[in-house]
Amino acid sequence: MTVRLNVARCAFIAATAVLAACAADREPPASQPSFYQSLAAPGVELDSNAAQSMISGYRHNNGLSEVTLDSVLMRLAGEQARAMAQHDKLDHAVNGEFKNRIKNSGFDAKLAVENISAGYHTLAEAFSGWRDSPPHRANMLSQGATRMGIAAVYAPNSKYKVFWSLILAAPDDRRG
Repeated sequence: MTVRLNVARCAFIAATAVLAACAADREPPASQPSFYQSLAAPGVELDSNAAQSMISGYRHNNGLSEVTLDSVLMRLAGEQARAMAQHDKLDHAVNGEFKNRIKNSGFDAKLAVENISAGYHTLAEAFSGWRDSPPHRANMLSQGATRMGIAAVYAPNSKYKVFWSLILAAPDDRRG
């Protein structure tokens, strides 16, 4: 009986050693998706391509066209998010009225909508907040929108930590 028990112990120890060796050979787990990355830290940047993919996927799932990133709308969204962060204020007009900002940007829009938010630390949180708010959801699902700009700005001294701006628009191709 003692011999069997010793053999069983040796087999268990050997099996444990083999499993430990296998675990050491494995690659480390992949990093988390960028939409779960906290932006509430200095030097961390929003993955605008992930945002475009997430919003386009949501629109596609609701029978709408995808949107592409637009450099003018990206600049406008960045300016709005920075202005809110600098003033520590969640406000569409902190950097001027939205329709005036669009008009003065050089983006000739037949449609333009803006979502803002603060306090969401990740893209996933901001997206979920907008999706779960009927007016923000309606903006993300604006029929005819084909372009977008998005920005998140870290504000270390604010209770919100991160300010967001999302602009969806469609150019007026009929004008020259």
